[in-house]
Amino acid sequence: MKLWDKGTTVNSLIEQFTVGKDREMDLYLAKFDVLGSIAHAKMLTTINLLTEKEFAELHQELICIYEVIEKGEFVIEDGIEDVHSQVELMLTRKLGDTGKKIHSGRSRNDQVLLDLKLFTRSEIEKLVMLVCELFDKLLTKALLNREYLMPGYTHLQVAMPSSFGLWFGAYAESLVDDLVLLKAAYQVTNQNPLGSAAGYGSSFPLDRHLTTNLLGFSSMNYNVIYAQMGRGKMEKTVAFALSSIASTISKFAFDVCLFMSQNFGFVSLPDELTTGSSIMPHKKNPDVFELVRSHCNKIQAIPYQINLMTNNLPSGYFRDLQILKEVFLPAFQELADCISIAGFAIDNMTVKTDIMTDARYKYAYSVEDVNKLVMQGVPFRDAYKQVGMQINAGTYEPTTEVNHTHAGSIGNLCLDEIADKMVAVVGGFEFEQIEAAYSNLLNRKS
Repeated sequence: MKLWDKGTTVNSLIEQFTVGKDREMDLYLAKFDVLGSIAHAKMLTTINLLTEKEFAELHQELICIYEVIEKGEFVIEDGIEDVHSQVELMLTRKLGDTGKKIHSGRSRNDQVLLDLKLFTRSEIEKLVMLVCELFDKLLTKALLNREYLMPGYTHLQVAMPSSFGLWFGAYAESLVDDLVLLKAAYQVTNQNPLGSAAGYGSSFPLDRHLTTNLLGFSSMNYNVIYAQMGRGKMEKTVAFALSSIASTISKFAFDVCLFMSQNFGFVSLPDELTTGSSIMPHKKNPDVFELVRSHCNKIQAIPYQINLMTNNLPSGYFRDLQILKEVFLPAFQELADCISIAGFAIDNMTVKTDIMTDARYKYAYSVEDVNKLVMQGVPFRDAYKQVGMQINAGTYEPTTEVNHTHAGSIGNLCLDEIADKMVAVVGGFEFEQIEAAYSNLLNRKS
């Protein structure tokens, strides 16, 4: 079955190539296609394109299809082009002509636009919860290890004293900014495209405000051409936000791989979280973080893939956009897996508590000693030169006393303030209105 079938037979090679992986990818979108269809059918009833009886029949059957999807039993049958065709076929089998009426005022173009936005909203909500869990783990580690110093580096050269509290806390605060970007992407996503049809609207008096409210959108893409132009733009915007989260996790993974090496030895994982070598019996490899790093670097390439597929397209719909699903839809689960496994490993990570007693790190205290001279009245440039001459002469001995008190420093990590920032960002998503909208759509009595 093809929604566009007019009785012409399409060459099998052409059909296979043009359908591509759509049947596989559309399984991600199935339950959202049903939710969109319920809202659309309800709206058609208000403009007298469906009777109340027809809507009631469609509503009940769409809920049944939704339940099949939730059980994992939904399939797109052989010969059926996509999820939209499959849902309409199932309705028509049960309801006859009533099932055929549901496509009035819609195109597959705005159906897939809508499905993608509903799917993306849902996946963003899941990611926000996972990021918050990872954030909490990092803050907990920062708090528990706030007293333990470690060397900080610039140019991979020993620089100044740092601490595990600072290190873990830095990645926690980075996740806050990642969610700020994700919230902006969510706001781009949370606009209703339904009613744009093929990109030029419809002669039916569609009530787009109603479907916007029924689906829990905060707004709509008002201009129907822009609604279609948003295909690709939404995916790229969200992919940039995903890549920001991935970048934070990838950088952390790199740090862990470096700090677990024997030359550093700052952190360790229990044996059961490491892997070994086929010929070197001593090896305990941080493969989990190496793979996290690679997955996250792969995710960071996605916005550029999307950009290359869409950057020379004019307005209007083109089949090029179909391929976006293949790189976009699976990215959420891939990132979610990285967040979850990184959090599990962090929970089981231990830190070395006496790193700074090693003589190789004594020069990390040089700035502390310069600042102590300044506090005694010595001009900074003279104090710098004085300590530098001691280092060059090999006579420098650090006092190893660190007293940082300003906001965000070793002695004042501002963990509560960072936590407050995260609470404020997450509260701005307002996921609750979507849950309420879906609950109403799936209420058999509504």
